[in-house]
Amino acid sequence: MRATKEYRLQLTEEAKKIVSQMSLEEKVNLMSANLDVSILTPEYVGKMMSDDTMHYNVTPYEAGGCDRFGLPPMKFADGPRGVVCGNGQSTCFPVSMARGATFDPALEEEIGHAIGREVRAFGGNLFAGVCINMPYNPGWGRSQETYGEETTHIGAMGAALVRGVQSEDVMACVKHFAFNNMENARFKVSVTCDQRTEKEVMLPHFKDCLDAGAASIMSSYNRYNGVQCGHHHYLLTEILKGEWDFDGFVMSDFIWGVKDTVEAANGGQDIEMMLTNYFGDKLIKAVRDGFVPESRIDDAALRIVRTILAFDRGHKEYDMSVVGCQAHIDLAKKAAEESITLIKNKGVLPLNREKIRKLAVIGELGDTANIGDHGSSQVRAAYIVTPLQGLKTAAPACEIVYDDGSDPEKAKKTARDADAVVFVVGYNHHDEGEFVSEEQSGNYLGGIGGDRKAGLGLHGKDVELLQAVLPENPNHAVVLIGGNTIMMTEWADQANAILMAYYPGQEGGTAIAEILFGDVNPSGKLPYVIPRQESDLPYVDWDADDQYYEYYHGYTRLDKNGIRPLVPYGFGLSYTTFKFSAPEAVKEGEELVARLSVTNTGSRAGDEVVQLYVGCPNSAVDRPLQQLKGFRRVSLQPGETKAVEIRVPLEKLKWYDPVHREWKLENTEYTVFTGSSEAPEDLQSVTIRLGE
Repeated sequence: MRATKEYRLQLTEEAKKIVSQMSLEEKVNLMSANLDVSILTPEYVGKMMSDDTMHYNVTPYEAGGCDRFGLPPMKFADGPRGVVCGNGQSTCFPVSMARGATFDPALEEEIGHAIGREVRAFGGNLFAGVCINMPYNPGWGRSQETYGEETTHIGAMGAALVRGVQSEDVMACVKHFAFNNMENARFKVSVTCDQRTEKEVMLPHFKDCLDAGAASIMSSYNRYNGVQCGHHHYLLTEILKGEWDFDGFVMSDFIWGVKDTVEAANGGQDIEMMLTNYFGDKLIKAVRDGFVPESRIDDAALRIVRTILAFDRGHKEYDMSVVGCQAHIDLAKKAAEESITLIKNKGVLPLNREKIRKLAVIGELGDTANIGDHGSSQVRAAYIVTPLQGLKTAAPACEIVYDDGSDPEKAKKTARDADAVVFVVGYNHHDEGEFVSEEQSGNYLGGIGGDRKAGLGLHGKDVELLQAVLPENPNHAVVLIGGNTIMMTEWADQANAILMAYYPGQEGGTAIAEILFGDVNPSGKLPYVIPRQESDLPYVDWDADDQYYEYYHGYTRLDKNGIRPLVPYGFGLSYTTFKFSAPEAVKEGEELVARLSVTNTGSRAGDEVVQLYVGCPNSAVDRPLQQLKGFRRVSLQPGETKAVEIRVPLEKLKWYDPVHREWKLENTEYTVFTGSSEAPEDLQSVTIRLGE
């Protein structure tokens, strides 16, 4: 109930009464972090990096609060692959990109419940782990923190996380608003795009999360059209609080998200996090000197008080027994199982335990605890199962040998002497992730993560390893680890089986082994396209001061240019087979409704993701040939048939007219595609006229 906007608005008058009795100092205190900027010394930052008991967000960061009115502070816990607080306790789920590959909003909502419970157990009341920025180019270092490249999919998954977290009386903070799609240049870059790109591509998934009831938004470090996003009146006030009628509060990204007291406050920033640098006394003075109207302070205070009343009065309580509990670990394993994506399989998988006496695991990452970025999203779990450990547990009677792959000649012999080979290659936190320069952090941070400036393929040594060793034993599988698209053109033809495991969380090694041996049927779908060459994707200068975003990216760009990808968006194989039949599309009220039947035509149970794309072939404006507008995950026993229905609000089929500044539904014929991936051969189509 408290997770809904409708409930929160019922508390408006009570919140107004409280705010009307507050002094200016008390109201500004609500808008200010409870840590002072003077704490951020080089020595303090150094301890954060070297002492696990002091790491970033080891306990919730507080902001605001007012004892006189019984208002507790905001108590911030970061994410999104679990709760960052604690040390060796929190459940580490697969990264969001992996969870995006599940195409399972119901599972994501369950994960939200688990995360919400753990936030409350740590004493927090706000979870800032709904990261839904869209990777304009998959080289973005933090793209592992979001769900994929497609706005409809990102919005559905982010909204599910919001619902789950807030059902546990924890405020969900959606980040980073907006156009935060680069890492190394995020503090300086100014992004520009046309209005259709803004409205149709870059912002809809944020609105989806607000429509799900999200209580908070975090602004971003970058600039948009030359204006700092943390100060951006158009984004924070006109769009969020005006056009979208957002009832919650806006907080800044940490430390560097606010750069000017007056601009930030007047632009619509409600809380400066995590240190008070420009708000606090400086904001009080700006109000008294007439630079910031007190009505702006009243609006921010009302938003904060109303939200606190909604979430903290009579809230659910959990003790530390829920943190890292078996139920949450089982959920993390399930997410890994549903996410791992089988990209290629020439009769190799699943591996047969009875026939494999000796299994070789080759690659440095085969025995590495690798859960992703070591920046603000790092979760410290009690344990991490590596692929090697998972395989040893899954096949105790099998001799399993490990070779780190550093010597290709030695690896060749290891492969020849084995009955089957599993290669584990890809990335770790040094290759991609959050980046803070040494200059900004007092020389204590930097040099890790960042954007994939060297390209989207594997490291040269891994490519050489695969090219040299794959031919030595045809009974092999390549397991890829990473946060987004990994180019495979150089070696994919030589590989007989390829799986994408993403960063699969603390139970990732278990899930990898289960799928390799067939204990679990793979069902993940790629939440991005894999092109044949990087030039098929939009160009990004990762050190840019200015970056232009075009209307097309990802699979829509390849479609527009008539380019076949190496692996299409939404693709993923199974150990069983599925048949789609009897598609139809009708208009019911203000919705497009697609219906079809799906049959498991194989010999084992499995899950399929039914995907719905819509095209507008006779459009009067430039539009994608087809674009994802809905999806449904379905579980089927062998021989079972299920009817599947997917509903799409007609609002989601409109285009934005920048001349008249309005959304329009064209009166024309639409093509409705349903199938198992975005590839034409995997889709069936029907037509329907809409807009009449």
